Amino acid sequence: MNQTAKADLFRKLHEGPEVLVLPNAWDAASAAIMADAGAKAVATSSAAVAWAYGYADGDLLPMDLVVATIAAAAKAAGGTPLTADIEGGFTDDLDQLAYNIARVIKAGAVGINIEDGGRDPALHARKIAAVRAEADRQGVALFINARTDVYLRNLAEGEAAYAETVRRAELYSQAGADGVFVPGPADPTLIGRLAGSIDRPLNVMGRDGVPTAAELSSLGVRRLSSATSPFRVAYAAMRGAVTTYLCDGDSGALARGGDGLPNLQERFAKDAEAG
Repeated sequence: MNQTAKADLFRKLHEGPEVLVLPNAWDAASAAIMADAGAKAVATSSAAVAWAYGYADGDLLPMDLVVATIAAAAKAAGGTPLTADIEGGFTDDLDQLAYNIARVIKAGAVGINIEDGGRDPALHARKIAAVRAEADRQGVALFINARTDVYLRNLAEGEAAYAETVRRAELYSQAGADGVFVPGPADPTLIGRLAGSIDRPLNVMGRDGVPTAAELSSLGVRRLSSATSPFRVAYAAMRGAVTTYLCDGDSGALARGGDGLPNLQERFAKDAEAG
């Protein structure tokens, strides 16, 4: 499946009625495992990718590493569409952002998350417009998921937070966003209000307390992201296994802890043979 077909498929996955359940990968191996497990699409997690390289999250990872990770994950995912979390675009300069987007698209992404963080919403809207223009130049129907951090960063509270989130969502939609990502809320009533007031597919961030995908679908949500949970699950399991191994030196038990992992050597060797 070529990039155009994957972009079209990814866009259709937001049309419902089922919620698009997205696992977030951080490298080729995690993307391959998620795609092979049956994910309809795979996303990257900016925090997980940054941590895997020893960086903190927050537009600090060198762009070369971002692009290399997207390319490796997109290749490993095969025919499964890949959307990339590019934080704030790693720049506020619109020309540099356009260049970054061109690289992200050429690496194989058919969608992006781009976040406002603590930035001026008007600036973020200009950045979204610049992304849309560059994607059009590249000839790829890039799905722009505009993330607003009003709740995640506690930029406002109560009804003021709701009103500001809806205001930003409208601003970003007018600038060219295809979806709106509102991480933070877990309350079903609030999520339903947001879904009803935002005229783009609503994406929520999975965490403890967030309704299930089926429940979110009934609230009008169209996309659920796992965020860093897969990374945390994998590394928590490794930490526990290695801690035990260091205590008892039982290499057999450590080896058996990996039972059930797909044969990635075989998987990637076949990929190399195929092209």
